[in-house]
This record gives sequence, C-alpha cells and structure tokens, in this order.
Amino acid sequence: MSIKLKRVYEAAAASDGYRVLVDRLWPRGLKKEAAAIDLWLKEIGPSTELRHWFGHEPEKFPQFSKLYKAELKTNPAVAELRALAKQHKTITLLYGARDTEHNQAVVLQEFLEK
Repeated sequence: MSIKLKRVYEAAAASDGYRVLVDRLWPRGLKKEAAAIDLWLKEIGPSTELRHWFGHEPEKFPQFSKLYKAELKTNPAVAELRALAKQHKTITLLYGARDTEHNQAVVLQEFLEK
C-alpha cells in the first residue's frame, strides 16, 4: 500500500491511484468535475474548532498535529480510509491548503502509516 499526498488543484495522474479529498470544506474555486476525485471523505478532516484554531499558521503545526491525531483515534472515518487503502495499491490524499508541509493531509498520512 502506498499513500501519497497532492494538492487537489494539481492535475490528476494515473499514478495517483484512488483519489480521496480529505478536506472538510470543498476547495475554493474548484469545480467538482475538475477535481477528479474518487471519494470526498470530509468526515476525516479536523474538527471545525481545530481547523479554525490552527488557521494554517506553521508555528501552531506541532500542537495541531498532536490534537488532530487525538481526534483521529476516535474518528470512525479512519476505518473507512484504512479499508480503502487495503483495496487499492495506491491512494492519494488530496487537500486544498497552499502549504504542502503544514496541513492535515501530512498528519493523516503519518497517522495511517503507523
């Protein structure tokens, strides 16, 4: 199983495998047809409160990561994502954030690979 990360605004590629959008909100300015996603698993995203607190501020990322992992431990959507990962050779977690290093998909990938 291979779990990749990609901004949802980047063009889809055959190497992406099964494409899963992991944002709770639909990405701004993106038409559903253009997204080329297989599944929008919005329930896997961080809670609204955590998302607002984080605000994509890199200095808050270590604490955000810890809090988001705590949420993931009790999130039923994790089991769904793990099942998909077993069914598909490659899955790509798609996210809308501009920052490619400090976002929920990075945390989610790390969480799933452990």
